Amino acid sequence: MFTRRGFLIGSTATLTAFSAPAAFAAGPLTVVATTGMIADAVRRIGGDAVEVKALMGSGVDPHSYRQTRTDIVAMTRADLVLWHGLYLEAQMEDFFADLGRKRAVVPVAEGLPRDTLLGHDSYENRFDPHVWMDPSMWIGVIDAVAYALSEARPDLAGTFTANADRYAQELKALAVYAEGALAKVPAQNRVLLTAHDAFGYFGRAYGFEVIGIQGISTESEAGLNRITSLVDVLVDRKVPAAFVETSVSDRNIRALIEGAAARGHQVKIGGELYSDAMGEEGTYEGTYIGMIDHNVTTIASALGADVDLGGMAGNLGLET
Repeated sequence: MFTRRGFLIGSTATLTAFSAPAAFAAGPLTVVATTGMIADAVRRIGGDAVEVKALMGSGVDPHSYRQTRTDIVAMTRADLVLWHGLYLEAQMEDFFADLGRKRAVVPVAEGLPRDTLLGHDSYENRFDPHVWMDPSMWIGVIDAVAYALSEARPDLAGTFTANADRYAQELKALAVYAEGALAKVPAQNRVLLTAHDAFGYFGRAYGFEVIGIQGISTESEAGLNRITSLVDVLVDRKVPAAFVETSVSDRNIRALIEGAAARGHQVKIGGELYSDAMGEEGTYEGTYIGMIDHNVTTIASALGADVDLGGMAGNLGLET
């Protein structure tokens, strides 16, 4: 077991995935990652030494995603397959267990210390998988990515470690920006209502009460009683904004807003947040840092904070 920055890398959950030969021939390491967030970490850490394919692009919901034939071919041919774990890709777990007998297949979030994870209300001994919502938590995942790449290419381990260290410093700066921007939200407005419960780690890190219409998985359904009770929350607490998500239908959010309006309380759509997927490839929001910068700035502005809509470094194009 390897300890780095307080996280456990190469725990029992991940070591079993390294049954394939560790060293590959010279040339770019071919990596398949399930989510865009993991793929972005691979690009930042691996640089020119890797060729990475993300299975799930912008707007794709990983909770219900099933591998296609094209995905299967890509993964069986890859040198390394990285998936999130923590029951995020629930529909694919049996496939990964089978593939792991033949290839290097690593669940990069499974090594996070259990005492840092939030419990999963619907599944015993399961955890909220949305750890990327807290950049400080995500640092542990990028360390796991660096470790997996180093196991595959030991000759480049020093490069991967150095790149991961530089990336970690950027994530620490992102966390500092988020803390400062979100601290400006008035106390009475620190309620984050979204389509599903993806922002638990965000709420814990920055002091927000987080309410998701659906549960941690988008596979759960929101009934009429749930919608009615949340309309009560909006009206009674005068919540100013609710947020839609790029990978989840906005139907329930609009039902809430209409319900609150019928009772005389106007709730605006505070903006669109990236929850389970990043923005379009090639855009700033299509990177992990851009995704979180967008979310933080959007939430802070919509809930009453005076923040620069350009975000952390002026790369956003948000409108008032």
